[in-house]
Amino acid sequence: MTAPPHPGRIDLKLRELPQLFNSMDPSPFLDRDLDQDAEEFIVSSARELPKGYPLELVIHLATPPDAERAADVESAVRHYFASRAEIKRREFRLLMRRGHVSLAIGLIFLAACLLASRVAVRVVHASAEDLVREGFIIVGWVAMWRPLEIYLYDWWPLRDEWRVLRRLAHMHVKLVLPRGA
Repeated sequence: MTAPPHPGRIDLKLRELPQLFNSMDPSPFLDRDLDQDAEEFIVSSARELPKGYPLELVIHLATPPDAERAADVESAVRHYFASRAEIKRREFRLLMRRGHVSLAIGLIFLAACLLASRVAVRVVHASAEDLVREGFIIVGWVAMWRPLEIYLYDWWPLRDEWRVLRRLAHMHVKLVLPRGA
């Protein structure tokens, strides 16, 4: 009988360790970006796993890696995801700041439109009164579209991605070498 797999485990099979990293990135090993396909696989796998468990990345290699690089893999992977999490945190804060500014502008514009609708009713001919009043009210509420969109919908995906990246920044990374290596 085999033990059930670790509920937070992500298995990644590679021929060699350099496949994990972007081959075009000239940075030192610890600062290198992950390969785009590897990152996408790891992130999408982490999203599917239960949230209550710590994550573990198990990299199955077909060829033994350089010992120095193998020792630094966990640090390099954690550093990469910590950097990405920080970028998402900044994007989230920027979106919230944009939401605050958009809300302030929208509320001021809505108030101006409501005031203009009252003034226009007194100035416009009685036959166009309803059209002008309702037009100003509609335009004022349309100005609230973007702040409402930010506060109701746009922040969820950023926050969720930020949380996944933070979890990945703390995951344990384990290399599984071929038998006899």
